Amino acid sequence: MSAKQAQELAYQEDMDLVKIAPDAKPPVCKIMNYSKYCFEQQKREKEAKKNQKVIDIKEVKMFSGIEDHDFQIKVNQAIKFLKNGDKVKVTVRFKKRAIAHPQLGEELLLKFKEAVSEYGNTEKLPKMEGRVLVMFVTSKSSK
Repeated sequence: MSAKQAQELAYQEDMDLVKIAPDAKPPVCKIMNYSKYCFEQQKREKEAKKNQKVIDIKEVKMFSGIEDHDFQIKVNQAIKFLKNGDKVKVTVRFKKRAIAHPQLGEELLLKFKEAVSEYGNTEKLPKMEGRVLVMFVTSKSSK
């Protein structure tokens, strides 16, 4: 039907004529209540946003000369974050002359990786960024 006829039909029904596929030959139109359609679309988007889980990045900071008990506390802290479904950024800061031995920090992070392996997977292996060695661990439950 012609666009003019469709417009008149929509006007008679007190509705709107909406182009669904304007590029098609001939263009595809639909008679509907446009404001109601927009409202329902916003409602669907809001509902989808409500059901979406936001993953936070939690950080666990250590330094290269950390003691065993302190290390265990940091591991327990990271496990708690991983159980909540968060991503954990593990950093090892090198103070003063400790930067001369980055292998100690790498060993520490590998030990950390083994300790939390039951709860999380390593997303990014240890990497130096200035005086800081960084590693990312993601929760196994979020995948």
